[in-house]
Amino acid sequence: MVRTAVAFSPGHISGYFKRVEGGDPAATGSVGAGVVIDEGVRSTVSPARATSVRVVRQGRVTAGSPPVEYALERLGVTAVVTTECRLPIGAGFGLSAAALLATLTAANHLFDLGLSADEAAERAHEAEVLHRSGLGDVAASQAGGVVCRTGPGIHADITRFYPPEPLYAMSLGPLPTASVLSSGEAMARIAAAYPDRCPRGLADFCRLSRGFAEKSGLIAPEVRGVLEACDGSGVPASMTMLGNGVFACGPGAERVLSRFGEVYRLEVARRGAYLIETRP
Repeated sequence: MVRTAVAFSPGHISGYFKRVEGGDPAATGSVGAGVVIDEGVRSTVSPARATSVRVVRQGRVTAGSPPVEYALERLGVTAVVTTECRLPIGAGFGLSAAALLATLTAANHLFDLGLSADEAAERAHEAEVLHRSGLGDVAASQAGGVVCRTGPGIHADITRFYPPEPLYAMSLGPLPTASVLSSGEAMARIAAAYPDRCPRGLADFCRLSRGFAEKSGLIAPEVRGVLEACDGSGVPASMTMLGNGVFACGPGAERVLSRFGEVYRLEVARRGAYLIETRP
């Protein structure tokens, strides 16, 4: 009998988006573009009498994850869950969606639930939307690539391409996603700023994202300083959505960002969530 299952899901950096409101969570989400990254969340799941979640980042542990707890309850299972990540939480790296996808992938195998990958993603997307922790990260992270989503939810048309060059990112701290997603004023600015086309490459993605960040009014003062330094060196860059950080690409990107904090070199992911192992 399997007593532990371990799975991984990539994260996702959103560059620009626009909320789409539907009649239910499945039809609610966003359109937009982003990059699925090779860093994400590893989730270890074991049966338990009651559900508990530990979130571990570089040795620091916090307790609880309402979206994960909700998703497991909806499946009718109880488990002890440990999610682990290297990237900062709440900084625009799509780790909430990654935690959900990794946990549900592991739970599906652990409890022999028979869910397809689409069905697991549907449950994760529902939890994200209801808890206002994201709109399109689950849809993007079903597979890899630089993604462009032209409809809401996990069944929307999504185009993907796989550039060989890396993306560089750094964080200046968390930005509560729910506070932006629940603001009607912010959503109106975001909708007006949305660039209505898909990116043609990684540098084009950075440029489209930067125009969106400027027009949406979401750029924080500390982020502004990093972006101006990138501008001065001719480095395409923008703000992580939604997070208090910056992503950039091309020659010089890592050097410029390193002046402001720890830099993460991120490859474009080639796949979505997957099972790592099961243990008796």
